[in-house]
Amino acid sequence: MGGSIPEIDQRGWGLKSVTVLGSTGSIGVNTVDLIARSEQSFRTVALTGNRNIDLLARQAIDLNAEFVVTADGRGYKKLKDLIGSHPIEVAAGSQAVTEAAERSADVVIAGIVGAAALEPTLAAARRGATIGLANKESLVCAGDLMTEEIRKSGARIIPVDSEHNAIFQVFDFKDAHHVQKIILTASGGPFRDCSLEHMKTVGPAQAVAHPNWDMGAKISVDSATMMNKGLELIEAFHLFPVEEEQIDIVVHPQSVIHSMVSYVDGSVLAQMGTPDMRTPISYALAWPERMATGGTPLSLPKIRSLTFEEPDFQRFPALRLARNALKKGGGAPTVLNAANEVAVGFFLNETIGFLDIVSIVEKTLERVGDKPLEALADVFALDEQARRIAGEIASQAPTLS
Repeated sequence: MGGSIPEIDQRGWGLKSVTVLGSTGSIGVNTVDLIARSEQSFRTVALTGNRNIDLLARQAIDLNAEFVVTADGRGYKKLKDLIGSHPIEVAAGSQAVTEAAERSADVVIAGIVGAAALEPTLAAARRGATIGLANKESLVCAGDLMTEEIRKSGARIIPVDSEHNAIFQVFDFKDAHHVQKIILTASGGPFRDCSLEHMKTVGPAQAVAHPNWDMGAKISVDSATMMNKGLELIEAFHLFPVEEEQIDIVVHPQSVIHSMVSYVDGSVLAQMGTPDMRTPISYALAWPERMATGGTPLSLPKIRSLTFEEPDFQRFPALRLARNALKKGGGAPTVLNAANEVAVGFFLNETIGFLDIVSIVEKTLERVGDKPLEALADVFALDEQARRIAGEIASQAPTLS
């Protein structure tokens, strides 16, 4: 673990120092809310954001952060002016974001979206921090590199994705050989009951309207295609000591059971709760203790019934692509992720149709092929190549009228 714990507060855990990478995004905003609710238990070392300078400055002042960074260099002057006379160090640029991750903090919440999170998250891992990991790319694109750094440094990852966090809470790491399989639950997204014909006609507004979770546009579209569950499949492989064939996916529309672990004796342990990202974030912040979140308690009598179904691989081929990429290994998951980000961007700009997203990913995988990844530079190079090719393919798709 990174950092020292100088004193014990009334909650039973040490006064924890925290850095939040991506504090102005969905994960970051929820993290800041939790820290603000328990200010006596946390010391904020650093906050990083991108273009939302007003919110970033307000967060830094409210939490008395020691260091605040905007990844966008153009926002430095505005951020500096808004911080004013407050004793907060201000910086800008990608290197400053990495510096924030390198500063001594017990817990680093990695909430930056996209490949921009790779270098700072690896930096936190190298110094042995406890990382509350919400960034998918760190394990999808650089899983082997990340796990090797964790092995060498003694860092710890506590997943913040609700599904992986649920598994973490009920997984017997000491006797992992007793685990038969892990079961990732999926809401099925807004198009769970829609035909392929209908999905040909849907636009961004429909795709981002998730039935259960309040998420950003890109993640919401990933839920609609079920690519998010494919990416989570790859993440789970790196997070838990199981083989690919021991990871199952089941559709659970109510999003009450966040995931399950099945054991060899027939027991299935599940973690349940209301759909509120503050629950898994709080677990990462307070681990190995727990903390209040201010969320709505789960009431099973009000829910009355929980349902489950097998995923439809014909209507949601992203699941097949992701599992094949995991089996193939090497750079295939990196290509999968990069092509998906590009395709989703084209869709949100209403340049391509909804079903084109996964088609573009599949074509990009076919064109780029498989390449070994021995260093972070290899990841970035392959990511860039995949994005370029995906962009070319997407540009050739029929423009929506």
